[in-house]
Amino acid sequence: MLHHRWQEAAEYMACYPQQLEDTTAGPGKHYKEMIWRITIEILHHHPNSKMEDYNIIYEQMKQSGFKHYLMICLEHSFYLLLHGQIENANRHLSIAESWRHGQETAHQYQRSKLIQAYSGLLDYIIWCDKKNAPTKTSSTTAGSNKDIHYDFRQASVNLKEILKYPGVWDPFILSYVEMLEFYDAHDEAKKVLEEYAYDSMFPSNPNAHVYLYQYLQRHNAPARRLMKVLKVLHYLVPSHELMLDYNSFLLISEKPGDIKKALGVLLDMLDYACWRTSMDAWKCLKDVIDKLQLQDDWKEVVAEQMTARKEWWPAMHFTMFHASEDAVQRPQLMEVKASLTKILCPEMKLTYPAGQITKDWRI
Repeated sequence: MLHHRWQEAAEYMACYPQQLEDTTAGPGKHYKEMIWRITIEILHHHPNSKMEDYNIIYEQMKQSGFKHYLMICLEHSFYLLLHGQIENANRHLSIAESWRHGQETAHQYQRSKLIQAYSGLLDYIIWCDKKNAPTKTSSTTAGSNKDIHYDFRQASVNLKEILKYPGVWDPFILSYVEMLEFYDAHDEAKKVLEEYAYDSMFPSNPNAHVYLYQYLQRHNAPARRLMKVLKVLHYLVPSHELMLDYNSFLLISEKPGDIKKALGVLLDMLDYACWRTSMDAWKCLKDVIDKLQLQDDWKEVVAEQMTARKEWWPAMHFTMFHASEDAVQRPQLMEVKASLTKILCPEMKLTYPAGQITKDWRI
């Protein structure tokens, strides 16, 4: 395998199925997972491997013992899914979902819940395919709608059940919410997203707040409601691209103090190198400062925000290298940054390199 000699590796592995059938305390009993992993890896790389070979190995491994049964079923379903056999993959998961062996351990319980989650996800995929399939005649519409609704019930039972357990369930949440929206169950969809975002049972997950914000935005929620969601997201990920939306809400808000918050939000974004050359972020910052300058205390507000940044912000944004690069590649960004330098860093003086625009950044 290390030398990619897959044909020879397959020939050596051919003898191991006999070990799997050995009921004595031999190597096959102790190394079943290793045999499973290596055999599948060889099949992935062997130029002549067929789907039938995979199916034989997976079924053989399932019958070799119960310890890895659920995970082998899940992997088998993934393989079938990748090859377009959605119904067949779902059938295998349904079998695994009802499988039990002896007294259920905590480990087995967790895996069974994972099987249940993916079973619901495959039901959702089948629901999507049927929902998007064109109906040829009106006489088939009633029966088609009945089948689609049946698939919705199948999927929703498993997807709703999995949300009772802590974890990061992003694709399952999105699938469930999409189905609820399709059937106009908006209150239930919003409740699911709110619980996923705010229930302490679930681990901290910025995506949960993104999904809630996007849902509320689709359904024309009030600006204040959207801002509450973005406020939490700002705490979790201050560099998130939705902070531009948050800034827009704060900028048009008439609540005292929101313009100051907007300044903090944008400076927090620009603390991260990924936004250093973003025209959108710098333009928003200029808009905020322009509005902030209408207040008598604007200098104090800016100084308060920049106090902790004055030692390292100039090196991050306002060096001669940045000036030279921006002048050539991003002249519009250069103009915006030049107009903000004196305001953000009043003690700093930088001049563009000779041969380019000789212009003091303090002007």
